[in-house]
Amino acid sequence: MILRREMLAAFTASLFAQQPEVVWKNARDLTIEGQGWTETKSAWDRLPSKAEALVRKEVWDLSRHGSGIQVRFRTNATAIHARWTLGGKTLAMPNTAGMAHSGLDLYVRDNGGKLRWLGFGAPQKAELSEAVLIKDIPAGWRDYVLYLPLFNSVQSLEIGVARASEIAAATKRTELPIVFYGTSITHAAGASRAGMSHVSILGRRFDRPVINLGFGGNGRMEIEVARLLTELPAAVYVIDCLPNIVAAQVTQRTEPLVKELKRVHPETPILLVEDRTYQDAFLVETKRKRNLDSRVAFKAAYERLRKEKVKGLYYLEGEGLLGQDGEGTIDSSHPTDLGYMRQADAFEKVLRKIVKPAKR
Repeated sequence: MILRREMLAAFTASLFAQQPEVVWKNARDLTIEGQGWTETKSAWDRLPSKAEALVRKEVWDLSRHGSGIQVRFRTNATAIHARWTLGGKTLAMPNTAGMAHSGLDLYVRDNGGKLRWLGFGAPQKAELSEAVLIKDIPAGWRDYVLYLPLFNSVQSLEIGVARASEIAAATKRTELPIVFYGTSITHAAGASRAGMSHVSILGRRFDRPVINLGFGGNGRMEIEVARLLTELPAAVYVIDCLPNIVAAQVTQRTEPLVKELKRVHPETPILLVEDRTYQDAFLVETKRKRNLDSRVAFKAAYERLRKEKVKGLYYLEGEGLLGQDGEGTIDSSHPTDLGYMRQADAFEKVLRKIVKPAKR
């Protein structure tokens, strides 16, 4: 029995001896995209520290989440590790599983130049999670993108590679970002992975930076947020807030928000997006009426702005955002991955009239 234990201990020691030593790199020392401001209260916040005194507490709290933020890097490693700590104890929501809510999502640029999904990091506990994002890949320099958790704040994040490998920051991109302001749908509730919001999908399709300012339940076209948006030079502002406000608020808030953006950035296009159709609205009259009333108010505001000769306005109708078969959501409102892909398709058709994909 003693000999058997000694043999097992020797085998275990031999196994661990074969594992290469992992060297950890602070992700903040790599290239960060998806953050519009550098003066933040916490390293991974989506709004600047001054916003805490300017916006409602709900907006501020949600701005601590990592939705849309990505770490871009290059490495020749055959395996990539990550370890991260989270600010929130809750690792999942009823409509958003832990992998997306609090996990990491890894993409790689393939030989054809396309970003493709490669691996994930599942959360274990808020205090510390550690994962092998990918292993057993051929050695060679490649470009990677790591998406942060959608609905949790990140306190620290490190990326690990074997000591014999190298890791470096990716070249910083200079294109103006597409800036999205919206609701829990923009925030990406219901997505299965952190990179599966329509915002991130569009970022990959256009191969240019995106900034996700989706605030679950709190994307309400507020002037305080509009003033913050004016601090972000953008290729286009995408305003997608109707799911969080009713028709009277749409009438009250659309024109002031657009005019505030145009006051500072008169040449920057603005895409106004109607609310998606509730997928049970074909039988639930109250939901059908809410969709219709909000859209009538929104379209009227858009037409008034056009009559005032406000330039660079575009409009995307909501009826087809999720398709017509009722299969695009988890709960009639928040998209599944299928729904997010369909939304990306609809957005892309309009955005290609406004901004061109980057050429690498």
